[in-house]
Amino acid sequence: MSDIQLTKKLIRVSRTTKSSFVLPSDTNTHGTLFGGRLMSYIDDIAAISASKHARSAVVTASADSIDFLQPIREGEVVSLESYVSWTHNTSMEVLVKIFAENVITGVKKVCATSFLTFVALNEEGKPTKVPEALPETKEEKFVYDGGEERMKARKARRKHSEKLASEFGSFG
Repeated sequence: MSDIQLTKKLIRVSRTTKSSFVLPSDTNTHGTLFGGRLMSYIDDIAAISASKHARSAVVTASADSIDFLQPIREGEVVSLESYVSWTHNTSMEVLVKIFAENVITGVKKVCATSFLTFVALNEEGKPTKVPEALPETKEEKFVYDGGEERMKARKARRKHSEKLASEFGSFG
């Protein structure tokens, strides 16, 4: 096996999709999908993509953003697509795109986007190196090119969160 096969992996290997009808039990008082339910779907599919890329156990390290762009209504089909968009040593950034479709009219819309970061774990539960993500398509290259900048913003946000946590003091 060549070194490139050991150290690099095409982004498409991690691509994952899932769909579900939005049922009444999934909705809030506005008849739209609960944000928390969507967040659960996002974390689940992103973890699948990260595991497929790393071929190991993974843990969620951060959810950078979930930008809700349009509501997803009861009776629509919510579809999620995810893939590892960028990697760094033991971590993987995953992009999740969320769509809604009215299956009667066929109208589809982009409803949300999200970036999450996962860390790959070895058998002892310690962080382990991951293959570099290799983009192929125009979209993959566009998203990949912003990965390092998003990582810097993520690190700055984490430092701020750590400072906030230290200001909160201990409880109990």
